[in-house]
Amino acid sequence: MNNNNDVVIVSAARTPFGRFGGSLKDFDLFDLGAIPMREVISRVKISPDVVGEVFWGVGDTSQCKDVWTPVAARQTLLKAGLPAETPSIAFDKACVSAMSAVKLAAMSIKLGEIDAAIAGGCTIFSQEPLIVRGLRFSGFRLADIVLEDPLMHNGYKDFNLVSVDTDNVAAEYGIGREEQDEWALRSHINYGKAWNAAKFKDEMMVLTISQPKGEPKILDIDEQYRPDSNLEKLSRLPTIFGTKTITAGNAPGLNDGATAILEMRRSKAKELGLECLATVVAQVSIAINPNRMPEGPAYAIEKVLKKADLTLDDVAVMEINEAFAAVPLVSIKMLAPNDNPKLKEIRDKTNINGSAIAVGHPNCASGARLIMNLMYELRRRGGGYALGALCGGLAQADATIIKVE
Repeated sequence: MNNNNDVVIVSAARTPFGRFGGSLKDFDLFDLGAIPMREVISRVKISPDVVGEVFWGVGDTSQCKDVWTPVAARQTLLKAGLPAETPSIAFDKACVSAMSAVKLAAMSIKLGEIDAAIAGGCTIFSQEPLIVRGLRFSGFRLADIVLEDPLMHNGYKDFNLVSVDTDNVAAEYGIGREEQDEWALRSHINYGKAWNAAKFKDEMMVLTISQPKGEPKILDIDEQYRPDSNLEKLSRLPTIFGTKTITAGNAPGLNDGATAILEMRRSKAKELGLECLATVVAQVSIAINPNRMPEGPAYAIEKVLKKADLTLDDVAVMEINEAFAAVPLVSIKMLAPNDNPKLKEIRDKTNINGSAIAVGHPNCASGARLIMNLMYELRRRGGGYALGALCGGLAQADATIIKVE
């Protein structure tokens, strides 16, 4: 039964996700984030001052023009045309950031602090600079300068690379290279079917991007998608970082993109005459041992289902973000141990429109993308429950259940 204090989604949009060095590579982080932030307000034709606060995922401020304390959410909302009086917070939980942003916004609304909020995030991997360490106080006279590429090792200096941990955990669950490649191909196939069926038109904005010469470029598809992908090509790719099964083909890219979701108290949406696109039923954030990342979504899913008093049988569709193909494969296996029919049933309703391997993974934007894609999918189906989950840096994980009437 609906409650006036429910948190509902009234608008949601995202940019297409660009490849590393692709169409979005020259965008400023604040400018790109402002695009969907502005769009979610425009779509429902409300005054920007309705938004009580902005919660914004930003993983790396070195790509900002103001590297030190850039107040990224603040600069983005001002570019989006929100009032200067709008408070905001930018935070980093790596890949779970944008889903946690939706959760924090919902918590503030439930607490009665605000009636409406924008949540989402932005990442531009293409803007990541090379860095030089140790010069400030060392006195530099005669020596080579060593530039460091922060993207090179895809992990954390005091811990294993996330690809290595994923490879190890996948092996424990008996998930090998071939199965991961098959799942990666499935992601591209499902994405292609969804795009051809115009399933992304509700969530994905069409961007017109000026070019140095010639006509502007129209970007209306996620650039990570590879329509010509096949198992033969995937099988020929070398493994990365000393792993046995992880390749550039069964992992997502380093992508650019931004997402935004406008949430409100149900009573506020009614007051403004806005359609409630979905109700946020339950959300959780968890953390586990840092080297067990692929297991995170399964634990988060179990916790959020218990919180909502639901089972997986109640869920019509689900997405487990493809931080690597091994992540949904491991998590699904955990949700259906020793039950092959149940395993197939869960797989069949998971990532039906593709996920990060095909869509792309601008990590601090992805969590909100899961929610909006599931929401629009439910609306096309006529309603029901959907569940999205994803893992984040050093084995954090979030899960969200939404409902469409």
